[in-house]
Amino acid sequence: MNKLGVVIISLVLLCFSQAAYAASEAFQDSIYQVGKLKPIDSVPKLKVGDKAPDFELPAVSGGTVKLSDYRDKKNVVISFVPAAWTPVCSDQWPGYNIVEDIFTGHNAILLGISVDNIPTLYAWTGKMGKLWFPVLSDFWPHGAVADRYGVLRSNGTAERAIFIIDTKGIIRYINVNDINHRPPLDEIVAALKKLKP
Repeated sequence: MNKLGVVIISLVLLCFSQAAYAASEAFQDSIYQVGKLKPIDSVPKLKVGDKAPDFELPAVSGGTVKLSDYRDKKNVVISFVPAAWTPVCSDQWPGYNIVEDIFTGHNAILLGISVDNIPTLYAWTGKMGKLWFPVLSDFWPHGAVADRYGVLRSNGTAERAIFIIDTKGIIRYINVNDINHRPPLDEIVAALKKLKP
């Protein structure tokens, strides 16, 4: 990456960090403080190069979303988060609004997935403000998609994980991140740059 690219990414990351924090401050009295959690608590089931398991989940906006709907059309970034109304999650997804152009510029759709039910996700995302990407509920059968992707924790929540899937349905990037921190945006951008539009 050239120096200009590094500077741009650094500025975006700085803005992402500050603006996302401000987004959660708007409803911080509603945020449940979970404390420090075990960084990773799942067993990997997939690896880069595997075909991504298809799924169909209900969306907060209504209807359902199938992974295979994007086959041969868009790259897909799946963002699993552990739970609504928690500090890091409430910063992470609003932050993706700031960098929407990074995703769309790489012909990618972001799918946000949580094991919370639709009413909970509706209330939570409503407090965040309008998100540009579909938010999906993996509530029932509880955590079935997170489990297939190898990111269901022993307490029934999902890991904080990113999967990038190309237009052919092949997994090109996996990051099961320390649950206490947001996944690094610069790594997501670098992985997207390697994909064909």
